[in-house]
Amino acid sequence: MLKQEYFTDSPRETIELGKRIGKRLRGGEIIAFLGGLGSGKTTITRGIVTGMGLSDMVTSPTFAIVNEYREEGRLFVCHFDMYRLCSDELEDIGFFDYLDGGGVIIIEWSENITDLLSRLDNVIYIEIKRLSEDKRQFIIEDRSGGGRLDNLGD
Repeated sequence: MLKQEYFTDSPRETIELGKRIGKRLRGGEIIAFLGGLGSGKTTITRGIVTGMGLSDMVTSPTFAIVNEYREEGRLFVCHFDMYRLCSDELEDIGFFDYLDGGGVIIIEWSENITDLLSRLDNVIYIEIKRLSEDKRQFIIEDRSGGGRLDNLGD
């Protein structure tokens, strides 16, 4: 469980970091974002989705709860917003059905379901700290094993 740290100085650089992450995903991973409002969760998700070869327009799932990004022949993404939810409500929104779907699950506001995530072994935690208007710090802890996200600077 090596923690890695990356810095970006613009939304474009944040998207590029996301692309490098997306290119390494194979399916079954859960990406759990930790970070406040305006930290860049949706921006890095845009990069991840693009890096996975999907062309969908990524938007925040705040009001929809989940956005799905799918294209024929590609790995799919289910992008959740847990801001207004807690673990007790996950069954009601069908969250557990997505866990066995083989795609990548991205969770914004994962702090609200830490009790559930702590019981899973395929979680990649990405803590985002907003250092200034454009500068971000990303601390990535890949608990899914395999070291797929090692050396993202390459």
